[in-house]
Amino acid sequence: MGAKPVRFLSDNTGTVCPEILAALAAANSGLAPPYGDDEWSARLDSAVSALFAAEVRAFAVVTGTAANALALATLSPPYGAIFAHQDAHIAVDECGAPGFFSGGAQLMLLPGEHGRLAPATLAAALAAPVDLHRVQPAALSLTQATEFGTVYRPEEIAALATLAHDRGMKVHMDGARLANAIEFLGCEPADLTWRVGVDVLSFGATKNGALGAEAVVFFDRALVRDFELRRKRAGHLLSKARYVAAQLLAYLDGGLWRRNAARSNRLAHSIGRAAGATLLHPVEGNEVFLHLGVERRQALRSAGFEFYDSGPESCGDARVVVAWDQSDSDVQALCAALARA
Repeated sequence: MGAKPVRFLSDNTGTVCPEILAALAAANSGLAPPYGDDEWSARLDSAVSALFAAEVRAFAVVTGTAANALALATLSPPYGAIFAHQDAHIAVDECGAPGFFSGGAQLMLLPGEHGRLAPATLAAALAAPVDLHRVQPAALSLTQATEFGTVYRPEEIAALATLAHDRGMKVHMDGARLANAIEFLGCEPADLTWRVGVDVLSFGATKNGALGAEAVVFFDRALVRDFELRRKRAGHLLSKARYVAAQLLAYLDGGLWRRNAARSNRLAHSIGRAAGATLLHPVEGNEVFLHLGVERRQALRSAGFEFYDSGPESCGDARVVVAWDQSDSDVQALCAALARA
C-alpha cells in the first residue's frame, strides 16, 4: 500500500462532485442580487418541492450544525425540551448549538438500540409529569440515517411522530445522510419525511458530494417567518447565496444525490460483509462500526488505514465511513485486511 494513507475517516473527506463544481462555475458569471434574491435561490423552493412531492419552503445554509440548531430554535422556546437519542449529532457533536440558538432549550436524551429511538421509550419519557418547574415538551429530533449508520423505517418514524404531535410537539429530522437512508430503503423522499409526520428537515448535501451546502426544508410552512428572522440574527443569511443554492440545485438535478449515496452504501456494505462477526450495528448506510480490539485496530492503522475510534479508546471499537468518491481499490484493500485479520 505504500506510504499513502487509505482514509475512511469521514464522508466529509470526499471531493466535490464535478457536476457541482460545474454548477458553481456557471453561477460565477456576472452580477446577481444578494441575500437570496438571486435566480438560483428563487428556483430552490420548486426544486426541493419536486423532490419531496409537496409544496415546501427551503433555505440554504452552509453547515449541518446551523441547519439543525436554527431549525430546532424555530421549534422550541427557551423553556422547551427537545427529545433526541443520546448519541444524536445534536447531543454529542454540536457544542450545545441547539441550546445556544434557542436561548436555552434543553435536550432530553433517551437510549435506543443501534442509534434509534423506540416509540415505547419516547412514550415513557412523555408520560413524566410536566409542571411550571420543568422544561416543556416542544420538539422531537430524529437522525436519519442515525449516528450508527442505521435507518428508521417509515412506520417507526410515523409512530414516533404521532406520539410527539399528540403532545403538541413538532418533529425535526437531522437528514445529514438522508440520501443514504432513502437509497437503502428504496423509497421516495416523501416516505421518510412529511408523509410520516416530519415538520422540518435538515437536508444534507455536504457529506454526499457538495462543497458546503445544506437545506432547511419546511413542510410546515407556518414556521417559516420565525426561521427567517432567526437565520438573519444568527449571521446565516448569506450575502452570496447563489453559490450555495447552485450547489443544491445541481445536487438534486438528475438524481445526483441518489447516485452518490448508492455508491457509498454499496461499498460500505462490502466492508460490512468482510467484517463479519466484528460488526457492532447493521450496515444500512455508508458507515461501518466494528469491534476489533485494541491490537487488531492498531494493526490496521499500521497498515495505512485511517479511521476514527468509536467510543473509549480502550474498548477497541472503530468507525469506518465511506465517501461518495472512495476508490474501489481502497475498499478492496480494507476488505482484504479485515479478512486476513
